Amino acid sequence: MPFLNRPQPAQAEPRPRIGVLLVNLGTPQAPTARALKPYLRQFLSDPRVVEIPKLLWQPLLRGVILNTRPGKSAAKYASIWHKDGSPLALWTAKQAKLVKGWLGERHRGQLRVEYAMRYGQPAITEVLDAMDDCGRILVVPLYPQYAASATASVCDAVYARLQQYRDQPAIRTVRSFHDDAGYIGALAGRIRQHWMVEGRGEHLLMSFHGVPRFSFDKGDPYYLQCQRTGSLLAAELGLTDDAWSLAFQSRFGPTEWLKPYTGEVIGSLAKRGLKSLDVVCPGFVADCLETLEEIAMEGKQDFLAVGGQRYNYIPALNDDAGFIAALGALIERELGGWLTIG
Repeated sequence: MPFLNRPQPAQAEPRPRIGVLLVNLGTPQAPTARALKPYLRQFLSDPRVVEIPKLLWQPLLRGVILNTRPGKSAAKYASIWHKDGSPLALWTAKQAKLVKGWLGERHRGQLRVEYAMRYGQPAITEVLDAMDDCGRILVVPLYPQYAASATASVCDAVYARLQQYRDQPAIRTVRSFHDDAGYIGALAGRIRQHWMVEGRGEHLLMSFHGVPRFSFDKGDPYYLQCQRTGSLLAAELGLTDDAWSLAFQSRFGPTEWLKPYTGEVIGSLAKRGLKSLDVVCPGFVADCLETLEEIAMEGKQDFLAVGGQRYNYIPALNDDAGFIAALGALIERELGGWLTIG
């Protein structure tokens, strides 16, 4: 592929603006099998997500999975879909707008804030191309805990696009913010707010997205960063060790994933006689299929089916003012030396 050229004279001034690109996982365009198929094809073809040799994996993906899973997934998406679209897309767009406002009040005219999705639309390639007035860009994967299958995949997509540029912008990336004080404080505030309105359950379960166990064995820091987030959040809330648990959800396929599994923990807590349970998903900054359908709906069914009486899902950070301020402050720190102060 030829290099992408920018229509600038040879002695053009440097592109003056600083870009901030927020990136989340992605979502299909509609809750239908037809829309799910290209989304799942892109997602499950990412070698960071499925670490199976392409020659072995692609026939299975194209011959079996893409002919069976889209319909099942579409039904799940339909159960949480808003009239204006996917919850993940709506919340991510709102977060970008709010962060833009927060930063704009402090650095008027210097920053351009955009958002993209790793899979689906708006695509990273298209958004990067549109940021052609930015000579420096900070990429912020909206994953608090670093995982190669998530954070590194975002960086892969950004760097792959930059390979097509003749005149590349300077790039910085945020690796993780799992132990950021603002993020932990925002999570704690979200939980306390929920408790004030809905009452406090007997136990708090923190459910993080799962990854295959072999990723930890190969050196991925995700498991340890989830543990660190959980410990910091419990300390911020003043919880004793027996008042909270940590587990991993969204297991897929026969491979062993990080344990304990969320579904099994929910069932065991109810069988032990626990009557009321609160569940929060600290690794998701925006509500999506995994939080709204898997945890809020399926988790509740599982808990009540084995004797539990009251189950509350605590919503993700979404447009929480504390989180927007924490994310804005994180961006400011990561832009050190780039921003003009005053």
